[in-house]
Amino acid sequence: MGLTKTEIFTDEQNRLAVMLKALAHPARIAILQQIINANACICGDLSIELGLAQATISQHLKELKTAGLIQGTIEGVSVCYCIEPKNWEMLKQQLNSFLNLVDVKANCC
Repeated sequence: MGLTKTEIFTDEQNRLAVMLKALAHPARIAILQQIINANACICGDLSIELGLAQATISQHLKELKTAGLIQGTIEGVSVCYCIEPKNWEMLKQQLNSFLNLVDVKANCC
């Protein structure tokens, strides 16, 4: 099986797919919920709140950051993450547009 031919899709389609792929893990959803509920940057240890190993959380944070859903800074041993507002807003708009493409009928099939 060959590689995905991302060049045949629009930039918008590719961006949305990357972000949704990053969201497609329950640990990442939980991490995002913690950040959103804090309504601020998270600079502490999420492993206590989530019950996951710090290495596991670090890997998930990396995936979320690579997808552009969060932004973070590293100063010494301190790592702080928060929602990336521009990309988050773009995700909301694209997802709303995508979901509103169809008017679901109760007796379709």
